[in-house]
Amino acid sequence: MERTLNLTPFTLRLQRNIFFLIVIVFFLSSCGTRKYTVKSDTKASKAADAMANLRSKALYRFINEWTGVKYRFGGLDKNGIDCSGFAFLLEKEIYGVTIPRISREQANVVRRKNFDNLKEGDLVFFSFGGNDVDHVGVYLNSGFFVHASTTRGVIVDDLTLPAYQRVLVKSGSVN
Repeated sequence: MERTLNLTPFTLRLQRNIFFLIVIVFFLSSCGTRKYTVKSDTKASKAADAMANLRSKALYRFINEWTGVKYRFGGLDKNGIDCSGFAFLLEKEIYGVTIPRISREQANVVRRKNFDNLKEGDLVFFSFGGNDVDHVGVYLNSGFFVHASTTRGVIVDDLTLPAYQRVLVKSGSVN
């Protein structure tokens, strides 16, 4: 005696739908187990580490609030700011220190420090156009600093890059 299965169209559709459901669940669960890694040697991850390692949470908040604000020569607000204006506001708001408004004059009031002895909040000065100081940033840690870049706005950058090392002319603390 032979047995035959009498499958109705409804039963066939149900089996097919269950099969597809199992395949979809399997696929989605396998996507969830994929591990994504960020290379720890990328510039962005190192900048993020420098921010995460700030001792001053007020400094961390200040930088986050200003990151991405565009550069504007003479600017002093979130519609646009220049490098010396950014350093001026940061030093005043975070450290309660009033420094001159112009980077060249700011360089005159800092006590010179060796690059290896820089601390969070120290100022770093550059000369992109010759002998005079024409750019300033604020040192964070691990070779990173924050500044108002003429092309990228307020940004955390790597001070150890050759482009910055060639034009770094002075570094030091205000107090």
